[in-house]
This record gives sequence, C-alpha cells and structure tokens, in this order.
Amino acid sequence: MIDDGTRHVVETYIFYYTPCMTKPSSIATAALVIAFVIFGIGLWAGYRLFAPASVQTERVNAQIILTALHDRGFLVTQTYLFDTPVSIDRSTGSAFKDFFFGQTIEARGTMEVNLGIDLSRVSTDDVTVDPNAGTVTVRIPKATLFNSRLVGPIELKNKEGILKRLLNSDDGYNDALAKLSQAAEEAANRQELLDRANERAKEDVSRLLGYVAENKKIIVEFE
Repeated sequence: MIDDGTRHVVETYIFYYTPCMTKPSSIATAALVIAFVIFGIGLWAGYRLFAPASVQTERVNAQIILTALHDRGFLVTQTYLFDTPVSIDRSTGSAFKDFFFGQTIEARGTMEVNLGIDLSRVSTDDVTVDPNAGTVTVRIPKATLFNSRLVGPIELKNKEGILKRLLNSDDGYNDALAKLSQAAEEAANRQELLDRANERAKEDVSRLLGYVAENKKIIVEFE
C-alpha cells in the first residue's frame, strides 16, 4: 500500500508540473522567431532606403549628367572689380567751336564684371560615362563674359560749351556708364583673367557632378 501510494503521488507530480515547464519555452521560441523576422524586415527596408553609393551610382547616365548641367544654366566662375577712370573728349579741334559746342566728360566708378561658362551649350556628345572605368568625362565651353554692372555711384565731371549747355544739355552720365562698362569688359577679357575663370570652371563643374555621380572620377575638359 505504501509503494502504491508513493507511485501515485509521483505520477501526480509529473502530470501537473510537466506542462508548466514547456509552456514558457514555447512562448520564448515564438518571440525569438518574431524578433528575427522584424529584424530581417528592418534590414531589408534600411538597405532599400540607404543603398550603398556604389549601387546608386551605377544608374548614372549621360542624360542625368546633362540635366544637372542644364539646370545650372550660366555658371559664373569668376567676378572682377575694376575702378578705372575714363574720359570722353568731344572737342572739334577748334578752340572757337569748342567754346560754344565742345564737351569733355571725365568719369570714375566701380564696375563689376562676371565671367563664366554657359552649361546649356553642353550636349549629349559632350558627356561620356564609363561604368567599367568608373569615370564621367564632360567637355565644357571656355569662359566668356556674362555681364557687367555699376557698383555704387559715378564720379562725373562734365565740361560743355556755352551754347551746347543752353540748347542741348547732356550731363554725360549714360555715355560715361557705357565707357566704364566697355573699359571694364576689355580688362576682364585679358588672357590671364580668362585663364583663372577657366580653371575655376573646371573645379566648380567637378564639384557639381560629384554630388550627382558619387564615387565616380570626374574628368572635365574644354571644347
């Protein structure tokens, strides 16, 4: 009787406690599987959103490069300031005539001249993408004048003959501005200043395309 009772107690012990040991294990396993699934989804989503640059740059083609250049239009690469006095002499050579109708204009003002390259001129034939070598080659036009403008006032001295001043007075401002612009543009077109604008153009275009074609070697040449 004692043996049977003991056996009965042991069997009862096993019957009630064995399920309690396996239930938490199943929950932990399921939680672990779910965690791995969520982690995998997160890795996949992160890869899709933040793909390595090498994968993204493989999609770069000539049209993408061309669009990026055309969007910039005219790229100003160098700005110069000139403060050069100019003179406009409208004398006739006759002291008598000049006393009545002569005019002499002396002017001084600061002119700003901008040089750069017209990227809208770049065509498909000027862009070469070599995926095997990992290079992008672009041919660009050389620097030219973009514009010139007056910075600040003009110091103006206008000497007119008596009759000219009475009959057709001209303060000389417009003529002085035109002369100042002409002088500044001629100065900016000196070869050494154009060379600086060209070198800066290569640097600026390389930097611009570096954002479009990451991890590619950018080669900029002139037409």
